[in-house]
Amino acid sequence: MSYERREVKIPVESVLIVALEGWIDPGFTAAAALTCLLEQFDTHTFVVFDTDDLIDLRARRPRVMSRDGLRNRVYWQGPRLRVGTDEQGRGMALLVGPEPDFHWKAFSAEVTELAVELGCRLIVGLGAAPAPTPHTRPIPISATASTQELAAEVGYRTGSHDRPARMIDVIGSIADLAGIPSISLIARVPHYVSTTPYPAASIALLQALSSVSGLLIDTSALREGAESTNREVDRLIAQSEEHTEMVRQLEERYHRISPVDIDERTLPSGDQIADELERYLRNQTKD
Repeated sequence: MSYERREVKIPVESVLIVALEGWIDPGFTAAAALTCLLEQFDTHTFVVFDTDDLIDLRARRPRVMSRDGLRNRVYWQGPRLRVGTDEQGRGMALLVGPEPDFHWKAFSAEVTELAVELGCRLIVGLGAAPAPTPHTRPIPISATASTQELAAEVGYRTGSHDRPARMIDVIGSIADLAGIPSISLIARVPHYVSTTPYPAASIALLQALSSVSGLLIDTSALREGAESTNREVDRLIAQSEEHTEMVRQLEERYHRISPVDIDERTLPSGDQIADELERYLRNQTKD
């Protein structure tokens, strides 16, 4: 596995945050959370992985810049590892960019070796999934982890579940052998807001990250958007007795069943709300 290393100051006892693109991301939850982290923390590129080894370039082509007919730089959009610190000097590393198409095991082994080199004390994956939960209640976060105790710090779905693996699952399984604990955080986003940005879910995801990692994370940049989006969802739902009843039923189930145990396979229809919210946000962008 080839990659380019750059000279940067290596933080001590970092937390490795895995925020690769490729998994579903309802409400653009993980993407907005990553943007929030990159905007507030001073991080620098430490490792750039070779796209030829990892990426299907016919599916995810590189970008090329040109000006006045002159072709300039080609941008290769591969996975990168950035390092830095939070405001209190705690070390952090961010694995960002596209999730590899090829060589998952070799890539995960290389990431684990880099995590050992950085002295990582924990690996945390960020993600989201649509769920039949109401926007009127706190966003549930569910976890899978390398230990039951670590998963219990956040909350987990009881019973057995078979799902497609994410890169954090593979990295975590290899990191286990190196003695580095890992946890994957999933924000369970109300299904009827999943096609548009939903900052409230990003806030919940970042709060869970802060809780398990000890990193100091400021989510204030997301709060205004979260409040305005929820107000618009409230307005749209109030216009329809059917939508109001749907939310009432979701609230009842939220209190009756542990929020992280609510099964996404039982999603009631929220397509009309989603379409109206998408139109509203599109108009806001035009204004």
